[in-house]
Amino acid sequence: MTSGTNGADGTGGSDGRSGAGVIRVLVADDQQMVRQGFTVLLNTKPDIEVVGQAVDGRDAVAKVGELVPDVVLMDIRMPELGGIEATRLITADHPGIRVLVLTTFDLDEYVYEALRAGAAGFLLKDASADQLAEAVRVVAAGDALLAPGITRRLIAEFSRLDGSPRPPLRQRVGELTERETEVLALIAQGLSNAEIAGRLVVAEQTVKTHVGRILVKLGLRDRTQAAVFAYESGLVRPSGY
Repeated sequence: MTSGTNGADGTGGSDGRSGAGVIRVLVADDQQMVRQGFTVLLNTKPDIEVVGQAVDGRDAVAKVGELVPDVVLMDIRMPELGGIEATRLITADHPGIRVLVLTTFDLDEYVYEALRAGAAGFLLKDASADQLAEAVRVVAAGDALLAPGITRRLIAEFSRLDGSPRPPLRQRVGELTERETEVLALIAQGLSNAEIAGRLVVAEQTVKTHVGRILVKLGLRDRTQAAVFAYESGLVRPSGY
């Protein structure tokens, strides 16, 4: 836990928020104004505390080890070590820490690779304060930031660019039951558990159980990886974009 004193970079907090239930966030961006802006916005939320700032990917990896935040807001394009590689290192060494990728453009060419590297989702830098806070809460809770239509379009676009379906992945789909395969396809479309339950006319808890089994069987960390897997395996084909 942090000491609760404000540092020169505006991180931490003097309001004593550090404690159970407070989401600890590390902001990683090479632009000082962006770092400070996100820090100010997030620190206005009683359930969120920015515990540190990182100036590049290498700094982010180091500070994650020191501060052990719950969520890292990670810019993709940074000097020294880019956001993609930093995300890969962080998620490999700290699987419990969630990385939320920040990008300026809704079709940033690197976002898909960041998702494959283990990011829990992505957010545009022009998001409102409420959208930013809600995104942090969503990924901190273990969910993937997949609901917005732009995320579905992005995943579909980059899976299309990535090439043809990969046979080994397609074979792994065969490990799933028919119902689990249906649920996986709906996850890839960006539907929430509640929406999937409504579509399949089953209880939401049943969907949650299916999702858990899908992740275990396929060796995936979260819904984001499940969606990427669905596209890469050819189970879901990009269409309608």
